[in-house]
Amino acid sequence: MDPINPKKYSKSKTDNAGIVLCNENSSNEEKNEALEILSNWRASHSYPMDVFKRRLKRSSEKIDPNSLSAQRLKRVPSIIKKLRRKYDGRKATMKLTQMQDIAGCRAVMSDVTLAKELYQKYYSNGDLKHKKVNEKDYITYPKEDGYRSIHLVYRYNSDKGRKIYNGLLIEVQIRSKLQHIWATAVETVGFFTGQAIKSNEGEEEWKEFFKLVSSAFARLENCPQVPNTPLDEKELFLSIKKKEKELNVRTRMRAWTTSLRYFDSLKTKNPYFFLLELDTIQEKLLITPFSKRQEEKAIEAYAVAEKKIYGEKAYDAVLVGADDSADLKKAYPNYFLDTREFIKYLEKVLNKY
Repeated sequence: MDPINPKKYSKSKTDNAGIVLCNENSSNEEKNEALEILSNWRASHSYPMDVFKRRLKRSSEKIDPNSLSAQRLKRVPSIIKKLRRKYDGRKATMKLTQMQDIAGCRAVMSDVTLAKELYQKYYSNGDLKHKKVNEKDYITYPKEDGYRSIHLVYRYNSDKGRKIYNGLLIEVQIRSKLQHIWATAVETVGFFTGQAIKSNEGEEEWKEFFKLVSSAFARLENCPQVPNTPLDEKELFLSIKKKEKELNVRTRMRAWTTSLRYFDSLKTKNPYFFLLELDTIQEKLLITPFSKRQEEKAIEAYAVAEKKIYGEKAYDAVLVGADDSADLKKAYPNYFLDTREFIKYLEKVLNKY
């Protein structure tokens, strides 16, 4: 695949595209041009993202043979939403070229001890040739909404043939299986209820439920609890029990899981990239696989899919990389609306008192 040039458009033009997409008064013509610029900027992160993902996979499997690794380019709606949070109607306090999670890769480890070991052995000392520019330990210091994971951001640097990508930012996430189960359950509820719980913009009842559950899961992992949740275990678990009953969580989640009909068209030899297109109205998931050699075609198909559903809340599309379809389903259960693992751990909490 030929390199996708991150400098095809100037830095100022790329940042301006972000402003155009934030501005509700922009014309359709301006938005279409801005989307094209954004798509090129995002696509240019694909190669360095893959470099980080391969290293992450090697490192995680040395520690935990059952670890799971995957990569993804951030969805356009998510990029725009994040930019809008830093836009006051005239200027942006976060520029598109400064966004740190356009491209990311993730390792899911069997437990929190192995997640911390992966971080300590391979990512805490800054032994990479790429410069670490940010680090957040949301396991030791959980976010207010209950999110828990380790986030590391690197500035790609190569002294060889791919210098064109130097300076691009790549995010690495390390989390435990239980933290991953919680995070994907949040996204699944968001899909079906039309809420942005992940961005802390959903209904208070759902936000409080997931915050409490995160603290309960943290207790199961002997990790610090989420701020402003009951420290007494019985009080915490009974609060979850009350919320679960009010929201009818298990019944709704089981219905979502069993209702989905997904169309698995894995006819591509050695698929590596998967375009997932979710329709929550008709309850369909279309999966289009692409081989490693079809990377450019996959990125183009992703851009077309996003343009087609732009502004439509009932539809979602994402392009992810995984070594096979089994890994794909484990890494992105939210797209398969599979909450069975979440329910299993939730019931451990509900049945204790």
